[in-house]
Amino acid sequence: MKSARNIYLLLILMGMFLPQTVQAHCQIPCGIYDDHARLQSMLENATTVEKSARLIGELAGKTDAQAQNQLIRWVMNKEDHAQQVISTISDYFLTQRVKPSQKDYTERLEKHHAVILAAMQAKQNATVKYAKQLKQAIEALSEYYPEHKH
Repeated sequence: MKSARNIYLLLILMGMFLPQTVQAHCQIPCGIYDDHARLQSMLENATTVEKSARLIGELAGKTDAQAQNQLIRWVMNKEDHAQQVISTISDYFLTQRVKPSQKDYTERLEKHHAVILAAMQAKQNATVKYAKQLKQAIEALSEYYPEHKH
């Protein structure tokens, strides 16, 4: 169990110091946006975080090499998908969609920030509880980004 904890801590440290790839839509007014699709993508990320947390729990305490390998892979997967949510909120929504001129600016800002905080909690914890909170925080944004039927 102690070696699993050490491996988990090593992974966290590696994630903090390795370069992060950020993928975001352009920050110029090109007019090609699909906010709802980005919201759905974040929900998929949250579902992946939830599955990862569940499988981390199932693998915890197992000491065979294959279980340790899978545990590491699920931890990395959880971290990556939570970070993708953070990147989407900060690099896309907060830079392009939440504007001080909006009458409900403070409310929007708080709800978007809640997603970042929930994703951070999901990264720091290996329980499904935090993944579910992340999903709920993302779902709270759906009123701002409805699906557009063409």
